[in-house]
Amino acid sequence: MKTELRLRGTNMTELARDLGVTPASVTTVSQGVRRSARIEAALAAAVGRTVAEVFPDRYPPDDTE
Repeated sequence: MKTELRLRGTNMTELARDLGVTPASVTTVSQGVRRSARIEAALAAAVGRTVAEVFPDRYPPDDTE
């Protein structure tokens, strides 16, 4: 995640600042230690992917088709 953010010109500290949370909060969510829908969504948006793509273990695909 850190590398993807860096490639897109940002980092977890900047993302935390934009969200008004601590960098530690962003890190723990990105590592799967804690959950936050708002931080997960911001991380996914920052790397141009969906939340389900970034966190597939947390958001399994809907197989009800």
